[in-house]
Amino acid sequence: MSSVVLAGNVASAAALRARSEDRTAWLLAAPAIALLLLFVLLPVAAVIFLGFTDFELGYGKFRFVGFENYAHLLNDRTFRRSLWNTSVYTAMVAPVSIVLGLGVALLIEGEGRARGFFRTVYFLPVASLIVAMATVWQYIFHPTIGPLNALLSLAGIPGPNWLGASNTVLYSLSIIGIWQSVGFNMVLFLAGLTAIPRELYAAAHVDGAKSALDRFFLVTWPMLGPTTLFVVTISITNAVKVFETVKMLTDGGPNKASEVLLFTIYQEGFVYLRVGYASAMTVVFLAILVVLMLLQYRVLDRRVHYT
Repeated sequence: MSSVVLAGNVASAAALRARSEDRTAWLLAAPAIALLLLFVLLPVAAVIFLGFTDFELGYGKFRFVGFENYAHLLNDRTFRRSLWNTSVYTAMVAPVSIVLGLGVALLIEGEGRARGFFRTVYFLPVASLIVAMATVWQYIFHPTIGPLNALLSLAGIPGPNWLGASNTVLYSLSIIGIWQSVGFNMVLFLAGLTAIPRELYAAAHVDGAKSALDRFFLVTWPMLGPTTLFVVTISITNAVKVFETVKMLTDGGPNKASEVLLFTIYQEGFVYLRVGYASAMTVVFLAILVVLMLLQYRVLDRRVHYT
């Protein structure tokens, strides 16, 4: 009888301890949950709600229009153009910045003495103020006094109006985007390279992987799978979210050749004050991001080797 009572007391004490731990966990998580609700979930819900209205900033009244905003998006040439420009920009910036970031990380990892110096130099674009850097790039791409066209003229090549011509502006912005992203990707790849056990390289050498290229494909690349998946996700997300350089350097021009999704949303919501229509665009933008993330994880996660 005493053993039954003792077991019951132990079970009750364990249950009380578990409830106490649950309460403590919820109390510790409460600030983060509150911030998540306040700054993420509630704004997203508000955007989804406003996307079904004709709300305009400065007007107190609005009405529900159903899917009218989304139907209008299908026939909006500006929206289609910005969607295309964003896709082209992302297709150029994301893969190039990933490859260059990995290449720079491999070079720095193999460097002995000046590793910290090169790591700092390549990371500077990430830490720099984009406003100041935009001024520098505007000077570099200037059609008459810019050093880039000056170098081209020395080779007898007429330099284009990089930021002022419809056929070159998106490529120019992509160069800036790659320059911004390489340093961040490099740091992520360096972290992944540091986590690879050195014993694997020694084992690969014993098994016949004599060259650095063999060791890269046998050891480095498979072990960088989780890091690469994260870098791909971050790079595509950041490329799709491009806004600052477009706003400061081209303002979407010339002839909307550099207008991207976020810039179009900004124009509709804060210039033309059509918040309902801008909210519908934002919902489509968020849906595109979610679909891209799901596709990446579905396709790439199967090829990732987790340790």
